Amino acid sequence: MKFTEKLLDISRKNRSLLCIGLDPDPELMPGVDILQFNKAIIDATRDLVCAYKPNLAFYEALGTAGPAILEKTIKYVPGDIPVIGDAKRGDIGNTARAYARALFSVLGFDAATVNPYLGFDSLEPFISYQDKGVFVLCRTSNKGALDFQDLNTDGRPLYETVAHKAMEWNTHGNVGLVVGATYPEELKRVRSICPEMCLLIPGIGAQGGDLASAVNYGVDARGEKAIINVSRQVLYASREEDFARAARAAAEKLRKEINFHLASSPEPE
Repeated sequence: MKFTEKLLDISRKNRSLLCIGLDPDPELMPGVDILQFNKAIIDATRDLVCAYKPNLAFYEALGTAGPAILEKTIKYVPGDIPVIGDAKRGDIGNTARAYARALFSVLGFDAATVNPYLGFDSLEPFISYQDKGVFVLCRTSNKGALDFQDLNTDGRPLYETVAHKAMEWNTHGNVGLVVGATYPEELKRVRSICPEMCLLIPGIGAQGGDLASAVNYGVDARGEKAIINVSRQVLYASREEDFARAARAAAEKLRKEINFHLASSPEPE
């Protein structure tokens, strides 16, 4: 099954655009084993999400045990829920092929985030996996995004050029974009450029992005194909023994708020 089909199936089944970032930070967690923490979060939220998104940095920071924990976490996610590897890879062709093989064939991610700075040949190995999703960094949620992503490129900001390029590269229908909720007008602009692409939207919660704008500007004409990612707000809703119960309550509240904004979204122009 192609990534987009899998995403839409579970999104409709769970009535959800919510993605939870599985980013375990031992300094914020209750005193439990990391794998057991991840499993408890998944068990508590599996009927509330459209995807999970582990950021590889949190697992690499664990040392030699990290990759094994990541692999076991991916395998524990129910098979009908897509898992997005937040790796932000982007390198020359030969290296990119190894990265793509590692993320898709070895670890088994359904999708991955990639960095377009090196151009098409650095992303082509990922895009060639036609059943996998490839999310290209476009307008990221961090403050430093302004350093490069707003630079003028032939009369338009660089992030818009990236969006147009992604449209050209989307020959297999598996390319999406990462656009932060912290820049709502830019999100609206990207959606207008790429009306049918999947958008991965970080920046809600700890980063301060506005949820209503993320929903209203992020979804396609059918009210779908927006993946609204939240990590810390759900994972660390409690740092006590009731962490899984608190995570479920936080996720359920977010899904309800997302669906409220979705129901009240204006009709597309």
